[in-house]
Amino acid sequence: MMDHPANDAADPGQRFGLSLQQQEILDQASRFAQAELHGLQGRMDDEEWWPPHVMPRLGELGFLGVTVPERYGGAGSDVFTSGLITQGLARWNPAVALSYAAHDNLCVNNICRNADDALRARVLPGLCDGSAIGALGLTEPGAGSDALGSMATTARRDGDDYVLNGRKLYITNGPVADILLVYAKTDRAAGARGISAFVVERGMPGFAVAQKLDKMGFRGSPTAELVFDDCRVPAANRVGAENRGVAVVMSGLDLERAIVAMIDLGMAERALDLAVDYARTRRQFDRPIGDFQLVQGKLAEMYTTVEAMRALCYRTLAEANAMAEDAGGRGEIHKLTAAAILFAAEGCSRVVNDAVQVHGGMGYMRETEVNRLYRASKLLEIGAGTTEIRKVIIAGELLR
Repeated sequence: MMDHPANDAADPGQRFGLSLQQQEILDQASRFAQAELHGLQGRMDDEEWWPPHVMPRLGELGFLGVTVPERYGGAGSDVFTSGLITQGLARWNPAVALSYAAHDNLCVNNICRNADDALRARVLPGLCDGSAIGALGLTEPGAGSDALGSMATTARRDGDDYVLNGRKLYITNGPVADILLVYAKTDRAAGARGISAFVVERGMPGFAVAQKLDKMGFRGSPTAELVFDDCRVPAANRVGAENRGVAVVMSGLDLERAIVAMIDLGMAERALDLAVDYARTRRQFDRPIGDFQLVQGKLAEMYTTVEAMRALCYRTLAEANAMAEDAGGRGEIHKLTAAAILFAAEGCSRVVNDAVQVHGGMGYMRETEVNRLYRASKLLEIGAGTTEIRKVIIAGELLR
């Protein structure tokens, strides 16, 4: 079980970095990922294979349920800690990091923040020990950036149940999830204000995985289309009040952006390390290519981008730690989380692109690690709200 970082101030020499306890959490996650997850990348990428032992192992280490109180089986820690674990995992296996974020942030944290005590007590312990895998069901075939306004999935009250009908698309962990936090319209006339959230469990009649999707990158983090065909969900599985799902969504999206930005950071750190190592060892014209100033210029720009990403991401996590339970979807945190993931995603894409260029022809080979980073990086400019949506959020808050 990991140690819980105290909310102590960093000592003066580290005031712009991490406290000693926070650094140890990051190092612990990174050491684990290097030792146990890095070697899985090839098969995960080749076969879109999810290693079934990973979630239980993460639970064993105390990396799951980071923000969940100990009485429900969690670590009782904070969003910053969850972000550091994500960063450490992303350095060595971005696909695992993506599935981890979908499980622990999008599903577990949202349930913990918004469900009643009975539902928490029933579903959170399995999610915290890794015996159950979590997912979030929001995006639909016709509802991407306009996920709320264009949502077509419905939930109709029928006695002690709700009956769900609709489809969800591009759902991370969808093929392997046991617990899904699903959004559906309970009042179609109310539009985005008529949405409710539900815990849907694998095996419920009417719920099925329609197809597992074949992706360009982040292969091994399984993605699916889900179908709900008169799926009966007990009313006790509703998360929050009826027609109040927007509040659940918006607070969750802000935290999601803060966490997903840490995947960008971990990937960019790894790409920089790979490029530096290659520049030292690859020889042309009887010299290491790192001796050439054009290569040095790329490395310098990559380093500067990574350092700027780290500063903004850490600041954003610190602000997210202080976010009230009913906050999100507005104000400074809404603007800041959008800015963090905007900058981190574009920065990651630049760094990884330059790392491929430093590797030359080797970087174009599909089986290389830098190539996997390159293919994965584009998703982070699309998922959790596209680059364009992030800019709309920032400008909207600036002009409010």
